Amino acid sequence: MKRRYFFLSLTRIADFEQDDIEIKRLPKKEWYQGQYVACKVVGPPGTLGVEMKCGRMAEVSEGDILIGVLGDRFATLEATGSYKDVGDDNRMHLLTSAGIVGKLTSISSFIPNLIKLDYMGHIYRDEQLVSMIDFVKDEEYPPFSTPVALVVGTSMSAGKTTSAKILIRQLKLAGSKVIAAKLTGAGRYRDTLGMLDAGAEYIIDFVDAGLPSTIVSVNEYVRALKIMLGKLQRQNADIVVIEIGASPLEPYNGSIAIKYINPYVKFRILCASDPYAVYGVMKAFGSKPDLVCGIATNTIGGQQLIEKLCGVKSLNIIYPEQQKKLRLLLNEKLNSINKKTLFEV
Repeated sequence: MKRRYFFLSLTRIADFEQDDIEIKRLPKKEWYQGQYVACKVVGPPGTLGVEMKCGRMAEVSEGDILIGVLGDRFATLEATGSYKDVGDDNRMHLLTSAGIVGKLTSISSFIPNLIKLDYMGHIYRDEQLVSMIDFVKDEEYPPFSTPVALVVGTSMSAGKTTSAKILIRQLKLAGSKVIAAKLTGAGRYRDTLGMLDAGAEYIIDFVDAGLPSTIVSVNEYVRALKIMLGKLQRQNADIVVIEIGASPLEPYNGSIAIKYINPYVKFRILCASDPYAVYGVMKAFGSKPDLVCGIATNTIGGQQLIEKLCGVKSLNIIYPEQQKKLRLLLNEKLNSINKKTLFEV
């Protein structure tokens, strides 16, 4: 019986087929981030699923073979781990549902246990070792100058992607050509797909530039960032909604991304996990956002505390009545892009 492989979403830039790959073991001294690997599920996988190439979630069982990518994760609220920490037993974990694999180093008590894996080998085709970067074309790109609506957060799970999707919908209602990107974080397809569903005409993230996560050297990240920004510029959009995954203070190179795009940022949203985190991020970067959104704004109490502590406007933009106030802010900050009022409020 032929083996069936689960190609996880970090393989979406590759042109793999079920029958055209080989699996060969490689000494750990030759392991690097971004290499495709095959791993077997060991033990009951619990309630966690995996994200497939198309973005849908699937269930796996003991004995299933997953095709993922060696990488690192440093999630403040969920789990940390790295391929560098895999021991002589070759036991690994699925660090993200999208396919980052490595050794778990810590995990929150609030999330289920991660899927355990046994390393089977690296992926080869035509006797050649295959990595993500092999599927990224070496091209010349135009310099970036598209106006940016920037969404950053005080941590993961602070409401960034939700806010980005609402922002995209509002800008589309105003008749703008909107595109979207997630420039940092750990690869997961559902976030950018959600932006596409919200109305973005083009989406991109660091996976498209050959990285499973952006925990890499500054030079390696800047290479990927220039590819992403160049592809965005080619779209000739009115505005790009950009999400910085995790927090810019975490080791995902978010501060580098912000530095590069800062001259083109016209509107800034900070999504916060709590009001005091807003103060911390503002102090760390020495600048104010145009608006605070996210979990910290769930109640009037949170909104008032943010405005008292930080002197920054806050809205829970999930609600239609607060989206009207968002449109007023967008008119104020963005009408210079099209030389007209975006919304009739």
